[in-house]
Amino acid sequence: MKTISSISTILLFIFSSVFLLSSCSKNREKQSDEQISASSEESSQNTNDSLWNSVTDNVTMKQIASFPSQVILTGLAEHRLVSIYKSKRIKGAAENFSSSRYDSDEGGDEFTEHFMPGIDILFGYNLLNIAHYDLLSEKANYLFNHPVLIKTFYYPSFLDDSLYKKPIKRNYYLVSAYDEDTNKDTLINKKDLRRFYLFDAGSNVRTQLLPPDYSTLRSQYDPKNDVMYIFARRDENKNGTQDKTEPIHVFWISLANPGKAKLMY
Repeated sequence: MKTISSISTILLFIFSSVFLLSSCSKNREKQSDEQISASSEESSQNTNDSLWNSVTDNVTMKQIASFPSQVILTGLAEHRLVSIYKSKRIKGAAENFSSSRYDSDEGGDEFTEHFMPGIDILFGYNLLNIAHYDLLSEKANYLFNHPVLIKTFYYPSFLDDSLYKKPIKRNYYLVSAYDEDTNKDTLINKKDLRRFYLFDAGSNVRTQLLPPDYSTLRSQYDPKNDVMYIFARRDENKNGTQDKTEPIHVFWISLANPGKAKLMY
């Protein structure tokens, strides 16, 4: 009986070990998947792609396997957008999640959703870029001139919206994204600083809303003032990454007339 029991114990140990190793391997794969290289050994010559004709940090869209997921309908009739995702097909990698509510990505109260009139939201996972197309001029361009990791994309809502029974229209895009290898580890991922940008309707003018030494954490909407509050961590030690010991500051922007964020706290 002891022999049978010993064999069962050994088999159980082997099974548990294999399961544990498999789980760790899957976790590592999941953790490492949402990242892109900040440099490439492939050719750095300009491509003939009509949309993509520039090279930044030696990485182009043609050097990263990607695919268009869907056409995004905006409240600006002639402006249509295409979401571009990293091609590795894992669960959730190509799932667009559009919403007219904001949901941050940190714990605690930050998971509270805040309604933002006139704005629809796309939450990204391996979202490399957004292509903008003007139906009138028949011209196209990308929001970013190199692959990035977009976390949250705000755009004018397709359906008419109002704030306190007054019609409200937005004519811009807001984007939070990891767009630079700030910690110099050759990768663009969540270890880098997360930027926050404002683009005009034609996506031709880009404004960085926060100072370059800040990393966006979350935001909150104030309907009485039609204001967005932005919580961001300052990279005090200049190591290009977020450290939990570094201070968190609060900025704000007017959604009626957005511009560079103003420090509140």
